[in-house]
Amino acid sequence: MILDQIIDRSRAACPHIVLPEGEDRRIVEAAVRAVQDGVANVTLLASPSGFAAASEGVQGAEALTVVDPATSDKQAAYSAAYLQLRRHKGVDEQQARQAMIDPLGFAAMMVRLGDADGTLGGAVATTADTVRVALQVIGKAPGIDVVSSCFLMLLGAPHERAVIFGDCGLILQPGDAELANIAISSAQSLESLTGEEPRVAMLSFSTMGSVTKDAHESLARIENAVTLIRDRAPNLKIDGEMQFDAALIPEVALSKAPDSEVAGQANVFVFPSLSAGNIGYKIAQRIGGAIALGPILQGLAHPANDLSRGCSADDVYQMIAITGAQAASTVSDQSNKGCA
Repeated sequence: MILDQIIDRSRAACPHIVLPEGEDRRIVEAAVRAVQDGVANVTLLASPSGFAAASEGVQGAEALTVVDPATSDKQAAYSAAYLQLRRHKGVDEQQARQAMIDPLGFAAMMVRLGDADGTLGGAVATTADTVRVALQVIGKAPGIDVVSSCFLMLLGAPHERAVIFGDCGLILQPGDAELANIAISSAQSLESLTGEEPRVAMLSFSTMGSVTKDAHESLARIENAVTLIRDRAPNLKIDGEMQFDAALIPEVALSKAPDSEVAGQANVFVFPSLSAGNIGYKIAQRIGGAIALGPILQGLAHPANDLSRGCSADDVYQMIAITGAQAASTVSDQSNKGCA
């Protein structure tokens, strides 16, 4: 199964993942499992009393590394780094300290300064707060102007195929430059998680001009985005606009887009709007039986992912592995001390 391969990719690198919501029992249970399985080294952020309450009765929890941001010996250095980073926005010393007492901020600074390889939050915090802190502290990846999201969709039985759907969670109505960023980031997400070569389909209700461009403004956006992508990433296999069946099914591709190197074999699907992407992944999940893993944030300088507030401990465990797999390409031999 693809998920097993992702877990193995994380296990091989054994990255250090920080979980800022260590006072939530689901997080504790997932962290114990991840450490015991050797998927990642994990640090939980929590107060002593909060962790004690969340971990009561969880076997193995006593072996976890737990840090209280309020009393950490990193607090002064992190506050100073945050002050330097955000001073131009009017942040003062007191505000910087408060930002670094916040577990989300502390976790993001751990990643920014190389004390962790990735972070995962959102079981308690909102998506808005999780993304805002990641943007402010970790920042965007070089060459990427937009942070977006994707879902890793596991298809078939027993889920032997993986594809990326993007953006299904953040950007409401992407313009052409935003679509280009989503496509490039989604291709990078597929490659980092699965090792497969990306083949990107820019989805629409039209395939390769079957509907005139002036029929809807989205067609011009997609055409412009494809031009931008081919200029910025000339080696990336990408095509569109394209209907979903033409992108997925070889027989349909032969009739609708016979000259495309992507049609019929796409593994990255970029939707023209958030509404289309969100509806699409939920239909695939609820009717098609696909497993949807995410939302996975992309376009950041280092991995930082969001959880649903309705997530289970299993969901958290899977997202630890995904965050670890994203980080695997940047984990150096020097920083990787091996999983306990």
